[in-house]
Amino acid sequence: MSDLFTGLKEKITGKNVKIVFPEGLDERVLAAAGRLAQEGVLTPIIVGNIEQVEAKAKELNVSLDAAEIYDPASYAQFDELVASFVERRKGKATEEDARKILLDENYFGTMLVYTGKADGLVSGAAHSTADTVRPALQIIKTKQGVSKTSGVFIMAREDEKYVFADCAINIAPDSNDLAEIAIESAKTAEMFDIEPRVAMLSFSTKGSAKSPETEKVSNAVEEAKKRAPQLVVDGEFQFDAAFVPSVAKSKAPGSVLQGDANVFVFPSLEAGNIGYKIAQRLGNFDAVGPILQGLNAPVNDLSRGCNEDDVYKLALITAAQALIK
Repeated sequence: MSDLFTGLKEKITGKNVKIVFPEGLDERVLAAAGRLAQEGVLTPIIVGNIEQVEAKAKELNVSLDAAEIYDPASYAQFDELVASFVERRKGKATEEDARKILLDENYFGTMLVYTGKADGLVSGAAHSTADTVRPALQIIKTKQGVSKTSGVFIMAREDEKYVFADCAINIAPDSNDLAEIAIESAKTAEMFDIEPRVAMLSFSTKGSAKSPETEKVSNAVEEAKKRAPQLVVDGEFQFDAAFVPSVAKSKAPGSVLQGDANVFVFPSLEAGNIGYKIAQRLGNFDAVGPILQGLNAPVNDLSRGCNEDDVYKLALITAAQALIK
């Protein structure tokens, strides 16, 4: 696990990446932001009342000398953010609405990312997933060619690293959704120095069963190949056919994947969520995530039960995502 994040730090350091932390008075967030600032890995932008943030940092013995602190109520470029927000929402918010909305730390932080004043955002230590993700979907939105964001986990155990998707966002993805998830998950894999070999999972291998569910996955494979011809992707596969060479040789002898897949795209959120938790609890894999992908700029959601180290690691991931073009 340490190697996973050592590689990320090497990619990020010296790139002048700025990450917004909207929860400026949360002790876990402040401690992680201070650690990142002291290491010089990235520049934290902490959102909150400046006096209160500085007092809390002093209480925690955290140095914020290399961080930036922005208070929405006194931010010098607040009018610029308001105008950009009104334009982005295209008639769904008046200037008066915007001035109220942007006092919310998550909306304010997301606008900093949208206007290029920051490169990514990490929130959720004290907010719900909806509070974190909603501003991102309204303001940053998904990349061209991507209709929905998705959530992946990096599953790590000693030298093993795999990507599981979608385990966090889309309940019942269709073929186009699965194709998008496969392509975006491959990009996430590369960020962690995993050369992506993508298996689209089902309860069938190469037509061994026929149903709308299996056809959805096989259609997704064809769509992914069409959109990303360079991508190594195949399916539909049962998990053992994607992961065990002897099973692959028997069930899918002509496939480009011969038990060596490392990115696994599940056919539904139900399957993905169950799958990653089984690997985590029975297989003793560390589950890093969820990492949100498909947005124009990275926004990631913490668990409210997170610790300082979780905040630190998710910030590193978010900064690395910001460097992907």
